Amino acid sequence: MRKIPQWEFDFYALALPRGHACGEEPPVAAWGSNDGNGCGIVTHNPESNSFRVIVMRRRVDSVWMVTTRAGGFATIDVAATALEPELADGLALEPLPPGVPMRAPLFDLAGREPSDVFRMLGMETHQSAAWALNQLYLALPRPDRNWVSDCQTTNFHTRLWEAQLLASFREQGLLVEPFESPDFRIENRLGGEAWVEAVAANPAVPYNHVNAPFADVPTNREEVFFGAAALRFAKTIGNKLARRYDQLPHVNGKPFILAVADFQASGSMMWSREGLIGYLLGSGATVAEVDGRPQAVPMPAEHLLGPARFPTGLFANDEHAELSAVVFTNACSMAKLNRVAISGGGAPAGHRYTRIGNFFDRTPGALKGIPFCLDITSADYRGLWPHGYEPWTAEMEVFHNPFARHPVSVDLLPEATHWFRQGGEWICSSVYEASILWSQTLITSSDKPSPSLDDFFSNAARGSRMDSPEA
Repeated sequence: MRKIPQWEFDFYALALPRGHACGEEPPVAAWGSNDGNGCGIVTHNPESNSFRVIVMRRRVDSVWMVTTRAGGFATIDVAATALEPELADGLALEPLPPGVPMRAPLFDLAGREPSDVFRMLGMETHQSAAWALNQLYLALPRPDRNWVSDCQTTNFHTRLWEAQLLASFREQGLLVEPFESPDFRIENRLGGEAWVEAVAANPAVPYNHVNAPFADVPTNREEVFFGAAALRFAKTIGNKLARRYDQLPHVNGKPFILAVADFQASGSMMWSREGLIGYLLGSGATVAEVDGRPQAVPMPAEHLLGPARFPTGLFANDEHAELSAVVFTNACSMAKLNRVAISGGGAPAGHRYTRIGNFFDRTPGALKGIPFCLDITSADYRGLWPHGYEPWTAEMEVFHNPFARHPVSVDLLPEATHWFRQGGEWICSSVYEASILWSQTLITSSDKPSPSLDDFFSNAARGSRMDSPEA
């Protein structure tokens, strides 16, 4: 058997009902069988100073299942020795439990014509993304029968968002239970819970996500906060609210969250976030001269731009108290799949992966983000996060409705960035010192010089992609 590094173990642990939460007995080591079909976890009980083991093995459809739990071991070495028989190569795969359907293989097309974005998973540059997505798919509890066919064809991004949400929730130690409607019930060990419906802001007119030229980036501040992107978010959220999930018997009286990912235009993940903020808060920000120097000042608005005069400020009054919060990410993408795996395990031979973008500047009164350009396998990049590789939750933001009938506790999603109203103003709280406002991941040959910020802005101005189809 072989020692499993933390980043790889953290992928496999997403298959556990509570993911990375191990209660009072944290994992201290893990081993795997050389054939990839077994994983043994050693946990430590600090009160008794003893060790326990958990063995997971692959089923005949490759899904992990727990086969052994045992305790009372005096040392890690003794526990590891106990794992050896169950992590031997060539052991039979586990049978399906009674009544459980066989999980369809993610990469078996079964005669279907795949979308161009799904085809990219077969490219050498995206082999890490393919492996990562397969691990998330195998970790999903009870995916519906159309999950694989949707992912392979016309609904790749919808299914990717569901998988990425599962990873983000279980990474934070949440019990995740799937439902037909809403999509998930989440619960932490403190008893906090919420219902979550995943939704994608899709384009009004479908486009091919692969190598599409960037959409025009709005430059007018009103258009940034209250223009087309804000209207797309407003319609997407409004359609979901009209379904009144909060009135379902199992949801009634509990916090209800909409989880929104953005696919409305090519490259829109790099600039649409402000549109969501403008719609939710009813206010944007602009620059004005105050006391002789430029400062950020509020830019309120009652309606979004355009003839529809769609009202802003979903969280500015109590008209939608049934919605507890909106979860958002600007990084539900193929690039995210690549980065999480590669920042932990290293880039495929012959390729370099560089992330370029802006950090959130926490300096009071700051008007712009802080530009960065980092190789995702570098110590500087890995050092942005305490466990040494990019987490699934890194870009997750939670916007709390100050008028929520059933508020969501910050403790429910402890590793996300939270926005909440306090003392008459909106406050940001983040567990990670570095928060990324927007980014693009560039894939280049390792025998060429690393790209620079100037390279990025030059290519972006020409509408070039330079990399995978997502920001």
